[in-house]
Amino acid sequence: MNSPSPRLPAGSLDDTALAEALADGAAEVLLALRADVDAAGGAFDPKAFKDAGDAAVQDWLARALAVARPDDATLSEEAKDDVSRTSADRVWIIDPLDGTREFAERHTGADGPEGEWRDDFAVHVALWERGPGLTVGAVGLPGRGATLTTADTTPGGPADPEAVLRGERPLRIAASRSRPPEFVATLAERDDVELVPMGSAGVKVISVAGGTVDAYVHSGGQYEWDSAAPVAVAQARGLVCTRLDGAPLEYNRESPWLPDLFVCHPALAARLRELLDSVGVESKVASMSKEGA
Repeated sequence: MNSPSPRLPAGSLDDTALAEALADGAAEVLLALRADVDAAGGAFDPKAFKDAGDAAVQDWLARALAVARPDDATLSEEAKDDVSRTSADRVWIIDPLDGTREFAERHTGADGPEGEWRDDFAVHVALWERGPGLTVGAVGLPGRGATLTTADTTPGGPADPEAVLRGERPLRIAASRSRPPEFVATLAERDDVELVPMGSAGVKVISVAGGTVDAYVHSGGQYEWDSAAPVAVAQARGLVCTRLDGAPLEYNRESPWLPDLFVCHPALAARLRELLDSVGVESKVASMSKEGA
């Protein structure tokens, strides 16, 4: 299997344009790998293919950042962590391939057109800067031919969030295809909540920004690279992005473990926190409101 190598982006690009160019180049690498499989007749070993995708796109992104921003530090899911980054002023936080499982899957017919590659996987590129925190983000959606960045500040979310508050439709929550948290499954037992299964944390967050769903809540299995770029993009569009309990999200810590996430349209955040409280997920924000009442 050949590893395609798109042209490396110029270091003269500003940070936002560079993040977008990195996401686009990584997408080119991943789609070329799929094209290689199709050209060879379509058969592949899923594990080997996932490993090849992770390795190829990490290699290209590392070389691109080394050329374009040689003085910046990097935190990547697919590279050995150097904790000296915690003393750096600028750190690129990347997930070369978010939704590796979906990258190496085709639809079965029950969940989409039989035989077609799945499109719910992503490339995450974020820049953290000392002081402001996340300043730039780009989320590439190679299977959909799109890249979303922090340059777009169009308000995100569904067009009719008030319809949920009026009881005219259920609150739609993006959920893991295979491992939704127990409290999310409990929420789904309500008539006024609907789960929308999909892969990739980045795709789930972007689905909130795009209005496909109203919210994404997660607990128990993420790192900083899973949420940094999607959160940067979602915050630029005015969405509420916090820890599950309402605490701020913090990045470039010595341990990159950042296991839970709350992303929601602002008009529905209070309602969602009430629902979470009803299934035992207490919010610091809600507690503070009660104490101040």
